[in-house]
Amino acid sequence: MSDYRIGILTMPISKFGVIPLSDLITIVCSLSKNIFLITGGEGYDFFRKDTRLTTFRISHNNNTNTFFIKRIFNYLSLQIKISLYIFKTRKHIDIFIFFIGGDVLLLPLLIAHLFRKKVLLLFAGSSIKTHTSNKDPLVSGLKILHFFTCMFADKIIVYTDSIISDYSLERWTGKIVIARQHYIDFDRFKIKKEYLSRECIVGYVGRFSEEKGILHILHAVSDTVIKKPDIKFLFIGDGELRYTIEQYILDNNLSDKIILPGWISHDILADYLNQMKLLVIPSDTEGLPNVMLEAMACGTPVLATSVGGIPTFIINRETGFILENNSPHCITSNIVKLLDDEKTGNIIGNAHQLVQNEFQLEKRVGEFKMIFHATE
Repeated sequence: MSDYRIGILTMPISKFGVIPLSDLITIVCSLSKNIFLITGGEGYDFFRKDTRLTTFRISHNNNTNTFFIKRIFNYLSLQIKISLYIFKTRKHIDIFIFFIGGDVLLLPLLIAHLFRKKVLLLFAGSSIKTHTSNKDPLVSGLKILHFFTCMFADKIIVYTDSIISDYSLERWTGKIVIARQHYIDFDRFKIKKEYLSRECIVGYVGRFSEEKGILHILHAVSDTVIKKPDIKFLFIGDGELRYTIEQYILDNNLSDKIILPGWISHDILADYLNQMKLLVIPSDTEGLPNVMLEAMACGTPVLATSVGGIPTFIINRETGFILENNSPHCITSNIVKLLDDEKTGNIIGNAHQLVQNEFQLEKRVGEFKMIFHATE
């Protein structure tokens, strides 16, 4: 165990951010016994009793329907709250990791530097691409915060080389390092049901929001069902579009074709992945989806858009399948074609071997140990 003193900082997160944050904490806990977490939302609720770290709660009203000026005020208030915790913990932390949403937290980063702390900016995704996809009017201001946050960070950590161009980070290549907080529990995520014995179920797992492309796959269902009458869809997750999705299912008489179990525990996700013949990730923007890697470990082929870190691990027709675009027509066409593809067995084997080789916890710990050592 090292004497690194680490602070992990995120925006308030939903339940979809808990697993990535939990993975990062497990890695850092392997390197330090002095860990502080500044987070909010589900992040605080999940980790507040975790004895491995000291957790501080931040609150934030992120209702996009709030009046524009009030949203700006709320955003400034959030940055001040986080900055106050940095001041409070300044004698106990040497290195801050800005994680989920950290790419626009400029004021906290400047405060950390004021107290001569090192700041590592770890991209879980792109706040700018997410807000752009959701047509958020605040995106212009966030782009300014993003630019200066990247400028003043000591190191920028991305999951893969492909993210550098996808997130337009080329100007910062001199301080970019490649590392991931992803690892897989192979005792849990494994092949429990052979592919050929599975029913014709196509799955989606994730947040029900615009940037995740959930509506694209939803609108592909009717045409897909006509071409593959035995098919069913399993949409696992929750989010702001849930009512829209439920209403669409009712309006189009798809209740017998779309299963909506809602939010499920990560403990039973492997059982659901082992039911699927295909997992579709139709996102406009991504980092490196945990569920993609977990599906590969479970022997479930993945069809995904070529965004973020996905194309590093999904090599078309070798370890998975890449969508030409995420339009409903394209999704339908690919689903129908791939469910009858005779090469799927080989692709499943390649994908399974890839994650077995690349996503062991020990490899992640080694990567972060090197980064912390180089940052001192």
